Amino acid sequence: MDDQVPAAVPALVFERECLPVLVGGSAVPGRFAVGGADVVMGPAGTVVIVEAGDAPAGSGVWNAEEVRLVGPAPAPVVERLMGAPWGVGGGELPIHIAVRAGGGVLYLGTARVSQAGTSDGVLTDCELRLEAPLSRELLDRVRPPLPSERLPDLEWLGEVNGDRAAALERFVTGWYPLADAAGSPVAGSPLDGSASRLPDGLRRLYRLAERRPGVLGVQNRIVPEQGLRTDPLGEMLVFGVENQGGFFWSLLWTLEEPEADPTVWFREFDEEPMAEREPLSGFLIQFSLFEASMGAEYLALPRRLTAPQVERLTEALCLVPLRPFWRGAPTHFYVAPGLVLHVTSTDGEAFDAWAGATHRSALAPLADLPVDWNRFDG
Repeated sequence: MDDQVPAAVPALVFERECLPVLVGGSAVPGRFAVGGADVVMGPAGTVVIVEAGDAPAGSGVWNAEEVRLVGPAPAPVVERLMGAPWGVGGGELPIHIAVRAGGGVLYLGTARVSQAGTSDGVLTDCELRLEAPLSRELLDRVRPPLPSERLPDLEWLGEVNGDRAAALERFVTGWYPLADAAGSPVAGSPLDGSASRLPDGLRRLYRLAERRPGVLGVQNRIVPEQGLRTDPLGEMLVFGVENQGGFFWSLLWTLEEPEADPTVWFREFDEEPMAEREPLSGFLIQFSLFEASMGAEYLALPRRLTAPQVERLTEALCLVPLRPFWRGAPTHFYVAPGLVLHVTSTDGEAFDAWAGATHRSALAPLADLPVDWNRFDG
C-alpha cells in the first residue's frame, strides 16, 4: 500500500485486513480520536484516518501535500508523533494516511510530521507532510471544491472609483462572516469628542468591525476606536500600526471638522512622514485587501518572481484600480471571487506575491500556472 489507491476500499475490509498490516500484528492496537480523526498506533506503524470534507476547524486533508491534525491529543499520540518512543522505535515508524469517503476508505500514502504545536504537553495541532503529493483529482475527492456561486463576488470592484465607502462595505461583508454579537458596548475613545471628529470612512470601518473584527487586521492593525491616541505633539491621530511597531499611519488632528477624505500619512521610526498615494477612502480599501489576504485560511505563496512571471500570475485576475499601497514597498492588488493577491516590489525587477482566499476553490485561477510555490492550498 505504498502507492495512492484511486479506488476506495470498503470500510470493513480496511479495518479488518489493512489496518493490522499497517500497524503491525492482529492484536488490538492503540486507537485515539483527535479532532474528528482516528489515530491508530501499533508496533509497526501509525495510521491516521480522517474524514473527507471541508472543515477547517477539524482534522483533515488540507491541500495536495498537507494533512492537519487538530488537537487536543492524548499523551500516547503526542509521544508517537513528536518522536518519543511508544512501544518500540516510535519516532522512526511510518505514518500512513487514509480518508473515509462514501462508505469506503482511500489510502493516500505515507507522511511525516513537519510541524507540531503543544500546550502543557498536549498536542494542539500537527502538520503531516505527504511523501507523494496528491493529484488534483484525488484531492478533489477528499477535499471537495466549493461551487463557484458560493464564493464572494466582485460587485464591490465596480465601486472602487465611485462610492468607495460602499465598495469597502461590500468587500468586507462578502469576505468576513458575521461574528457573535458583542456582549457589552465598546467604550468610546479617550479623545474628547473624537467620534464626531473622526472622518466618515474611519467611523464606517469601526461600525463594520463591531460584527467583523477581522477587518481591523491580523498582520498590521487599525487601532480600535477605544484605543485611539494622538502623537506626543497632539497634531496627528495615529490610527494604524505595523505588527512590530516599526511604522504607523496617521491623520492630521485639528479642532476643526474633519476633511471628508483626508490624506493618510505613513511614518517609519523617526523618519519624515510621507503621504500615502491614496486618501483615506482608498487606503482603507487597500488596507482591508492586504489584511484579508494575510489572514486568509487558504494561501498561495510563490517564491520570488520576475516581471514576466507576475504577468502570467495576474492575467486571469482583475487589477484593483488604485495607486500603489504602502510607501515602504509599493503594492498592487489583484482579485477574483474569494481571492486577493498582492504583489510588491522595491526595485521593479524582483517581486514578492501573496494570495489569500476564502476557500481553496478560489485559488483555481492560479492552479495550473508554471510557478514555483512555497505553499499552495488549492
